[in-house]
Amino acid sequence: MDLGLSGRACAVTGASRGIGRETARRLCAEGANVLLIARSEERLAGAAEECEGGGGKVATLTLDVTAKDSGERILSTAADQFGQLDVLVNNAGTAQRRDLDDVVDEDWYAALELNVMAPMRTMRATVPAMAERGWGRVVNVSSSAGKRPSQSTPEYSVAKAAELSLSRLFADRYAKQGVLINAICPGAVVTELWTAKGGLADQEKELSGLESREEALKAAAEGRPIGRLAEVGEIAAAIVFLCSEQASYVSGSAWSVDGGTVQVII
Repeated sequence: MDLGLSGRACAVTGASRGIGRETARRLCAEGANVLLIARSEERLAGAAEECEGGGGKVATLTLDVTAKDSGERILSTAADQFGQLDVLVNNAGTAQRRDLDDVVDEDWYAALELNVMAPMRTMRATVPAMAERGWGRVVNVSSSAGKRPSQSTPEYSVAKAAELSLSRLFADRYAKQGVLINAICPGAVVTELWTAKGGLADQEKELSGLESREEALKAAAEGRPIGRLAEVGEIAAAIVFLCSEQASYVSGSAWSVDGGTVQVII
């Protein structure tokens, strides 16, 4: 299937690892030119090396997406490197498992900055130029927790629900101008966020009183109808499709890519 992404200029936040890294690699493999964005210059360099040779040009931008000028910097860097920006993937994010009573005000604000204000700023800065040209794609990476709040990730759940609303607002504003904006809602994915020392598996072990991180991962997998956690490629494949010409009649959606976790029809 020709996704029609060859030569398209793309930007992916949170591109140094996990879902963002694999999404950037797959976009490059489709012949797209990709700007990889993350805070760690060293990690970005490794991700960019993986993307090279895929057919498209590769560039990097070391940036904290919560910076007030992040949107303008992404747009200007993409313009300098590729001439314009056609596709934006707002993927940067993180989560922490803990009880609702343990979340202090500063962490509520931080979750909203990262998951709502940051993608809002990038869309506000980049989407109007896409609309002027009559073509664009934006994919906002939300979470299954945005559809069904999790007691163990309270501030993350609320912020991801807000991100879905934000995504829909922008989608409705720009669809007639050829800019198709969608969200995806992954469940648990086998990435460093879960598997690294001190990551979500270890946090879940402590929160649930389990004996080991292996038990925590097993419990997370068994809690999904499909019976396992997602691989990064399974999430990236959905993102890349929504970035493509083939997704020409998809706008304002919030695709569940969660192994059947959120059991609703809509």
